[in-house]
Formats: sequence, C-alpha cells, structure tokens
Amino acid sequence: MSSSFSPWFSGIIFRMKHIIQFHISRGDTKYVAQGVELPIVTQADTLDELAENIKEATALHLEGEDFSSLGLAPSPTVLVNFELDTPMHA
Repeated sequence: MSSSFSPWFSGIIFRMKHIIQFHISRGDTKYVAQGVELPIVTQADTLDELAENIKEATALHLEGEDFSSLGLAPSPTVLVNFELDTPMHA
C-alpha cells in the first residue's frame, strides 16, 4: 500500500475549512457578530464580552455535529473582521 494520499482523499482535506469567520459591527448600543458561513449571531456591550459570546455560540451551534458534514476541519479556529466607520470629510 502506498504511503501517499489518493487525489480524491487529499482533495477533501483541502476543501475543509479550517477557519470559522465572523463579521463584527457596532450597532446603536451593542457590538454584533454574524457568522459568515454559519448561521450564528450574537451581541454584547464590549468586545471582550463579544469574544466570549462568539466562542460560546459557536460551541453550542457545533455541539453534536459532524464537522466534516459542515465542511469544517476537526479543529477549526475563529477569525473575526471588524467593520470601522469611515471618517467623514468636511
């Protein structure tokens, strides 16, 4: 048996997402995080609290799920993008 991966198997590995992405924006009173590929939304008063909420909401969403059926690698990480207001020019 060959020690190399078959093209079919290696293609599946490369298509699995290793990153779960969130977009963060500032609402009127709270910070809001929305999952880019997963239907996860959470909010908080501070960015530190929001980071904890993202971890908790992601864990609850993925609890009992087969990561590969969602296209996720076994141990994905979380990446957040923060939207900044564009300064207005006078």
